[in-house]
Amino acid sequence: MTRVLVVEDDPQLVRALVINLEARHYGVDAATDGATALRLAAEGQPEVVLLDLGLPDMDGVDVIKALRGWSRVPVLVLSARQGSDQKVTALDVGADDYITKPFSMNELVARLRAAVRRTGDTPHVTGTVLVETDDFFIDLVARRVVKDGWDVRLTPTEWHLLEILVTNAGRLITQQHLLQEVWGVSQRSKTNYLRVYMAQLRRKLERDPSHPRYLITEPGMGYRFEA
Repeated sequence: MTRVLVVEDDPQLVRALVINLEARHYGVDAATDGATALRLAAEGQPEVVLLDLGLPDMDGVDVIKALRGWSRVPVLVLSARQGSDQKVTALDVGADDYITKPFSMNELVARLRAAVRRTGDTPHVTGTVLVETDDFFIDLVARRVVKDGWDVRLTPTEWHLLEILVTNAGRLITQQHLLQEVWGVSQRSKTNYLRVYMAQLRRKLERDPSHPRYLITEPGMGYRFEA
């Protein structure tokens, strides 16, 4: 049974989420503030987190930052904040998806399934299981990236993007293909998602993120990985 941690301070919405998710055979824990959420995440090891940004004790962005210090659990933000700046900020610190309130339960469950699937997918290995560069190596089976002797922490979405590019090294992968593979058909126009996540990957992997050596942009077309 997939365990979901719901972090939301609106009791009516919490009740609706719990009822609907349990009816779909998810196990659900709920927290009404950030401190409780972090404690439950550490104790219960959920497979996905649904997180409201407007919590009574701390901003949801700070909860994401704290989680990303030790966990790669997928985080789906649920928020009434509709501005693109808020979305980019949440994605930039490690959220995997952003769902604006009000939302349909069917859409939420579809996004949740996609997040869990990205985490559990086995790599699409095409003969190569270890990719080595001058600056880092990637183990596609262990889902591990090591740079300067240290593991690089990637969110499930960052890993999925990197995996697609690495397993197609040298080939241009279009923006539309990446968006569809990682976020689904409904998000194929959200090119700002790609910009945010590619910038994050470059900060984590490239020696000079402003002049990338490995994660190459083909302007107006897509991205390419060069080993």
